Amino acid sequence: MHTTASASLGDLWDRLTGTQAAPEQWLVLVTGAVALAAVLPHAVWRVARNAVTIAHEGGHGLVALLTGRRLDGIRLHSDTSGLTVSRGRPTGLGMILTAAAGYTAPPLLGLAGAALLGEGRITALLWVATALLVAMLVMIRNAYGALTVIVSGGVFLAVSWLADTDVQAAFAYTVVWFLLLGGVRPAFELQAKRRHGGAGDSDADQLSRLTHVPAGMWLFLFHAVSLCSLIGGARWMLTA
Repeated sequence: MHTTASASLGDLWDRLTGTQAAPEQWLVLVTGAVALAAVLPHAVWRVARNAVTIAHEGGHGLVALLTGRRLDGIRLHSDTSGLTVSRGRPTGLGMILTAAAGYTAPPLLGLAGAALLGEGRITALLWVATALLVAMLVMIRNAYGALTVIVSGGVFLAVSWLADTDVQAAFAYTVVWFLLLGGVRPAFELQAKRRHGGAGDSDADQLSRLTHVPAGMWLFLFHAVSLCSLIGGARWMLTA
């Protein structure tokens, strides 16, 4: 029994650390088109944006913890908004990094995912994503948020555990394309809201108050991170 358990753990470790062959170029392009179809049409985006919100609020939460702040909880709402509450100094580098992490998290996660796909680590990407969702679930403080994260984590777990390599590749590439493409749109949405006098307490405005740097400069940073991540991530995936 001990030998069987050791062999099973060994197989599990090999699956996690092993590499898979890159999919055909046509599949990479098709998954990119599917992700784009989830980002561009407004009706589809209203639903798909929940996934970007998970990454956005997760970014706030992770950086809060990494900078020594106390994370009180995360809420995800059905209108695709979210709220991350942390405690600590109301000013300083930790607060600035925490506030800046939201809009930059989805594209940077997409870039990291593209790097893993470029190395052929498709299964590892799916398992890391599952682990991050499980960790985030612990900090969720409302029912809708918990349901959203549980469903998302369940999908990742099912694909990574039950699907064959072709399905895993198609799913992983679609998710990464979506994070890269979906990471671009929120900054433009925020810019449009601010142009019409809305979103006065947005991350960019909070950062402006913390740093005395104009909110427009922080918006420029969000645009730069998302667009550079998209270009870099696309290059990694298309040349894998």
